[in-house]
Amino acid sequence: RELGDRGVRARCGGRAAAVRVEPAAKRWRMSVKDIAKGSEERMKKSIEAVGTSFNTIRTGRANPAILDRVMVSYYGAETPLKQLASVSTPSSTVIAIDAFDKSCIKDIERAIMESDLGLTPSNDGNVIRLNIPALTQDRRKEMVKQLKQLAEEGRVALRNIRRDGVDQIKALEKSSDIGKDESKIAQDEIQKLTDKYVKTVDSLLKDKEGEVMKV
Repeated sequence: RELGDRGVRARCGGRAAAVRVEPAAKRWRMSVKDIAKGSEERMKKSIEAVGTSFNTIRTGRANPAILDRVMVSYYGAETPLKQLASVSTPSSTVIAIDAFDKSCIKDIERAIMESDLGLTPSNDGNVIRLNIPALTQDRRKEMVKQLKQLAEEGRVALRNIRRDGVDQIKALEKSSDIGKDESKIAQDEIQKLTDKYVKTVDSLLKDKEGEVMKV
């Protein structure tokens, strides 16, 4: 094979074939871009996870999402309740749970009672109903604490993604694929993304706190 500035010429089937080699500068730019893109995609998923977690915190209105974290011991396996029953809200203060397998109604009832929802299920042997009571001020404050904890978990996840991205960029710098200035610019970009999504978490928290504390 023959090496040149613009590519590699290799012998294929007795004939010379040119194999294109991308310039080093273009290769590292694509790598940094991929790191930033991958980091932002992971951050977006973290934001979605925070929003889903917030929805499991009950307010004064019936919301099926509060059952998303309830796990039921079904034939010895911990199974999400939503996989075992259909959940509906026949009124603004009632959640109805209709088990697909009626033999596990007791297991579903027990899982709800052992959860941190603070609700007592009513079981008529066919459908489980949850009456959503008005929240006391103490209960509202307790839920705000839970929300703040979930928000902090989201912020930690974002910071971990930032750390991973920065480590990848530093690895490119260490291998001389990018220079010090380029590394600094790329790291700053990752930090800007982190700041942006941390603010999103803060905004989600503020909105949900307002919803919980609204009388």
